[in-house]
Amino acid sequence: MAVVKPTGTAPHTETVDTDTGTARITWAPARDPRLLLALGHGAGGGIEARDLRALAAALPAQGVSVALVEQPWRVAGKKLAPAPKTLDTGWRGLWPALTAPGLPVVAGGRSAGARVACRTAAGLGARAVLALSFPLHPPGRPEKSRADELLAAGLPTLVVQGGNDPFGRPAEFPPGEYRMAEVPHGDHGFAVPKKSGLTEVRAMEILTTSVAGWLAGIG
Repeated sequence: MAVVKPTGTAPHTETVDTDTGTARITWAPARDPRLLLALGHGAGGGIEARDLRALAAALPAQGVSVALVEQPWRVAGKKLAPAPKTLDTGWRGLWPALTAPGLPVVAGGRSAGARVACRTAAGLGARAVLALSFPLHPPGRPEKSRADELLAAGLPTLVVQGGNDPFGRPAEFPPGEYRMAEVPHGDHGFAVPKKSGLTEVRAMEILTTSVAGWLAGIG
């Protein structure tokens, strides 16, 4: 049973029971929302990731509410993510809480969370998919491609990828029915080296502007 959410536009949290444990949603509501962007985290971190936080800070002013989703394994304090099937089950279990506000939902996430979104979005009735740092392959193992998950999403999809992501640089991605936005010099966490001349603030501006522009066409 979910905790009742406070009203208003202030950020707040909600816990949701799923078949894989208790998940948590941190809401960043827009004042007059037209869309909800739900974002899952990766296997190596939580919703404190710079890209997730940047989107939660920037998008509400543009009419997009943001829900940062913590999977049950993360809420429980475990250090290792479970199998993909378990992640998908947890995501599906909290979907009713994401649709409760009555807004069209864009499913998204970073890294492992992007894979979950790609695998489940169409079946859950999402409008589109946002894949941040999609892990196209394990570092140094391009033959272990996960492109099929991305290409099978079946919905309008935006991939935002760091130019130096060892899990897949933009040029490595195959052709498909998706859009690609690049954060120059960014690694898998969108960190940029000082020698690049690009600051983290500017990198996040590129990311949030790319996402906001794409979302403007999603209704």
